[in-house]
Amino acid sequence: MRGVGRPVLAGVVTALVGFGGAFTVVLTGLRAAGASEGQAASGLLAVCLGSGIVAVVLGVRTRQPISIAWSTPGAALLISAGTPAGGFAAAEGAFLLCGALIVIAGLVRPLGRLIAAIPTPLASAMLAGVLLDLCLAPVRALHDVPLVAAPVIVVWALLARFARPWAVPGALVVAIAGIALTGPGLSGVAVAPRLEWTTPTFDVPTLVSIGLPLFLVTMASQNVPGMAVLAQFGYRPALRGILVSTGLATLAGAPFGGHAVNLAAISAALAAGPEAGPEPGRRWIASITAGVGLAVLGLGAGLATALLLLSPPVLVEAVAGLALLGALAAAVSSAVAAPSGREAAIVTFVVTAAGVSFAGIGSAFWGLLAGGAILLLHRRRPPAEPPDLPAGRRPPSAEPPFPGAREVWFRRRNTPTRGQR
Repeated sequence: MRGVGRPVLAGVVTALVGFGGAFTVVLTGLRAAGASEGQAASGLLAVCLGSGIVAVVLGVRTRQPISIAWSTPGAALLISAGTPAGGFAAAEGAFLLCGALIVIAGLVRPLGRLIAAIPTPLASAMLAGVLLDLCLAPVRALHDVPLVAAPVIVVWALLARFARPWAVPGALVVAIAGIALTGPGLSGVAVAPRLEWTTPTFDVPTLVSIGLPLFLVTMASQNVPGMAVLAQFGYRPALRGILVSTGLATLAGAPFGGHAVNLAAISAALAAGPEAGPEPGRRWIASITAGVGLAVLGLGAGLATALLLLSPPVLVEAVAGLALLGALAAAVSSAVAAPSGREAAIVTFVVTAAGVSFAGIGSAFWGLLAGGAILLLHRRRPPAEPPDLPAGRRPPSAEPPFPGAREVWFRRRNTPTRGQR
C-alpha cells in the first residue's frame, strides 16, 4: 500500500470539489427543466452513480487517471432553456438524444471530426451566452437577500484568492449555514436517496433546442478540454472508449433524470497532476477514488435537494453563478481571441444570451446558427495566385518592396549612364 495515500487523498479532494462546486447547478437546471423535487434528486443521484461507475471501469481498464463527471455547462443550458412544452419527460427525451449522439460520436469517426470542426469562437460564444444570466445571479442575490448573500460572496472571494479549489465549496457551506439559521428546518422533508423513473417523451422542438445543444456543449466544453488536460500531464487514452462509455451512462441515467455524463475538465487536473503523487503510473488510483467518492456523495442528493428548496431561489442561483464565473471568463476569452471570428462570436453570444425561442426552439441553437451564418458571410476568398514571371520581375500591381521604391526606380530609369553622356 506504499505510495497509495497521496492518490487516495487527491481522489477524495477531487470528489468533494467536483460535487460541492457544481451540484447546485445541476439541481437548479433540472428544476428549471420541469423536474419535481423527487425527480431532481433522482437526476443528481443518477449522474453521480453513472460518473462513479464509468470512472472506476475506465481507471481499472486503462490504468490512467480518467476523471468522469456530469456536464456542468449542460446543466446551465437547462437553466437558460427553461421548461419545455412537454415537461420534464420531454427534457428526458432530449437527454436520451444527447447520450445517443455521444455514443455515435465515439463509434463514427466522421461525426467526431465534424464536432471538432465547429469553430472554437462559436462554441465558446454559445457557452458564454448560456452562462451569462446565471453568472449575474450573485448580483441579484446581493440586492434581494443581502444579509445571506453578502457573506457567501465575501467567503468565495477570499478563498478564491488564497485557496481557489475550495472557493465554491466554502461559499456553499456559508450558504447552508445561512439557510439553517433563517429557514424553516428539515422536519417532514424526505431526504432518503432514491431513483425515480420517468418515462421519456420525444418532442421535436425540445430535441432541437435542448438535446442537440446539450450534446454540443458537452463535447466542446467537457470532453475536448478533458482530453487536453490529460494530454498536458502525459496521458493519452483512446477517446472512442471514453465517449462510448459516457454516452451509455447518459442513456442509462436519462429516464431517472440524469442529463449528461462526460469527461471531467476542471477537476481532472486534481487527479492527473502532481497533487495525486509523484508517480504518474499510480495516479489512476486518484480517479477511481474520485469516482467512488462521487457515487457516495450522490447518496446525499435528497438532502441537497431539500436544502435548496428551503433557500431563496436567487441564493441557490448565486452559488451556482459563483461556481461558473471561471467557465464564463474562459469562454469569453476563447470566443474573442481570434480577430477573424470575433464578429460572428459576438453574434452567437448575443443571440444565445437573449434567451428567446423561435418555433419552440431555444436560443442556444439559434445563436450557433446565426454565428455560423455571419462567419460564412464574412469569409474572405484567398487572393488569386499571380502569374508566373521571369526571375527578378514583379507583377505591375504588386506593392513596392519599401516606401519610395517607385520614385527610386523612376530616377534610375531616366538617369543616363556614362556611355550615354
